[in-house]
Amino acid sequence: MKVIGLALVVLGVGLAIWGYQLSDSLTSEVSEAVTGAEPDRVMQYYIGGAISFVVGLFLFLKN
Repeated sequence: MKVIGLALVVLGVGLAIWGYQLSDSLTSEVSEAVTGAEPDRVMQYYIGGAISFVVGLFLFLKN
């Protein structure tokens, strides 16, 4: 279980970084300027990364 937890933590961090990189893209910046909100794809990476990180941390720290 600790290996799966560690893998989910790494996946969560990777998704958050990937979402951050997507938020700096030209398409995202234009979309944000027009609508005033982050694009859905960026938010999906942030949310998926956060959930994966929390579940992975729980599994890693669980006895």
